[in-house]
Amino acid sequence: MKKRLIILFIMSMMIMSSSCTEERNDQNFENPNRMIEISSDGNKGMQYWFSFQVGHLSSDCKNSCIMIGGVTMHKNCMGYGHVCNRTASVFLQQIGTSIVAMTTDTFGLTSEDFFNMPARSLSTPTIGPEHYLNIPAQVIYRDSAKQQFSFTGLAYSAKPWYNNH
Repeated sequence: MKKRLIILFIMSMMIMSSSCTEERNDQNFENPNRMIEISSDGNKGMQYWFSFQVGHLSSDCKNSCIMIGGVTMHKNCMGYGHVCNRTASVFLQQIGTSIVAMTTDTFGLTSEDFFNMPARSLSTPTIGPEHYLNIPAQVIYRDSAKQQFSFTGLAYSAKPWYNNH
């Protein structure tokens, strides 16, 4: 009887130990879709790094790939999916009721003249109730003069709007 109690005690300690380890790992998991504050410029807004996953394999390209000149084609590291990691330095501004992000690095996203941005919810560094910046799916085009991209239709929320896949 005593041996059984000892064995049960050891097994329960092992189970408790493994569940605590799993919980700690969950807490340390870092969302790959996030924004990190860099600096503030009163005239241009707040500067952030946007970091997110995009893209899918060409074999998975169904109806969601991009149409160029009437032809649907696959572009690597664009559109839905999570095959590629992308980062972009951006200035985030509120213009009236709209939130806009303009890239500051010319070729961070792509060397193409457009970028097929999937819907993404980026975790934010804020402590308040709004923990996500939501970017709706959009094809953004490089400004011909400044060579930058602008994300539009952004909104903050307490919970993510998009599942980031």
